[in-house]
Amino acid sequence: MKIAIIGYGGMGGYHAENIKNFQKEHGGLELAGIYDIDPARRSAARERGIRAYDTADEIWEDASVGAVLIATPNDVHAAYAYAAAKAGKNIISEKPVAMSTAEAEKMYKAAEEAGVLFEVHQNRRWDDDFLTVKNIMRRGDIGDVYKIESRVVGSNGIPGAWRKEKAHGGGMMLDWGVHLIDQMLQCVDSEVVSVYCEYSYIYGEEVDDGCDLSVLFANGVRYQIVVATDCFRKLPRWQVYGVEGTATVEDWDLSGGITRVVEREDKNLVGVRAGNGFTKTMAQRSESSVEELALPVVHAEPYAFYKNFVEAAKHRADPAIRKEEVLRVFRVMEAAAESAAKNEVIKVRI
Repeated sequence: MKIAIIGYGGMGGYHAENIKNFQKEHGGLELAGIYDIDPARRSAARERGIRAYDTADEIWEDASVGAVLIATPNDVHAAYAYAAAKAGKNIISEKPVAMSTAEAEKMYKAAEEAGVLFEVHQNRRWDDDFLTVKNIMRRGDIGDVYKIESRVVGSNGIPGAWRKEKAHGGGMMLDWGVHLIDQMLQCVDSEVVSVYCEYSYIYGEEVDDGCDLSVLFANGVRYQIVVATDCFRKLPRWQVYGVEGTATVEDWDLSGGITRVVEREDKNLVGVRAGNGFTKTMAQRSESSVEELALPVVHAEPYAFYKNFVEAAKHRADPAIRKEEVLRVFRVMEAAAESAAKNEVIKVRI
């Protein structure tokens, strides 16, 4: 199946290289070319030996193209998706697929009516750190998990140009929050019952440069998502709390570990000086009462998303990223926006 990329910026270039490598190693998905509204980006593609269409219409009219991948600013995903569906092309869209739940539903409807496959590139489902956290929960290494902290922090501000503009769907909730919420909903098999969110505007842009989202599930699990672009210290990527221990994944390099209790009552506990006082309650446990475990690391299958897309397009597999999952992420994001605007906890059933 030949696939054309619409939007040859950072993500478009990333996909072009990935698809070429995927074709070399596995076959089944060939890069037909790219289209970008910027002539300079079309020239850059040609310099790399990639065909550049001069208009999007050339893609719709190219019968050899079986799929398109939309990697444009968020506000024009829908227009290209409608055109691709009308032309009978299977579709991959970068996240967030749309600007609202309602718009996403219309995009899916257009694809369904045209009989084409429509998938959103939620690639962070195949992050090794995320898969490792899921593995910790599945194995029960720290007992029943009751709280999860998921953070992505940096100190370089909002990336790029259009991501600073509301009209184009900018802001860090739509850039990173959408990924972390998707991971959250894959982690916790329960209904969301409340949402509280705060956005930050440290850099004075019209869109958020970070967010702090707290989600409560019906099963009692509390999940916190933090996205920050003004944090100058490294913080743990994941902190997972269980009734029998705590797991830390420090970074994408999978550093960290698990501390699990082996003796609930620490008979050798020694108090420590704590600031202007003394504490046993908050002192670290003695070595005899806990055990240290390595993270049960899981590595993702290379090119898993592209493999699934090809198989799903041939009707041999279900899409890895399903419509209901994408819409659920949008509903959580919209509840988060309402919470931030009202500065209150929003009760939901998502």
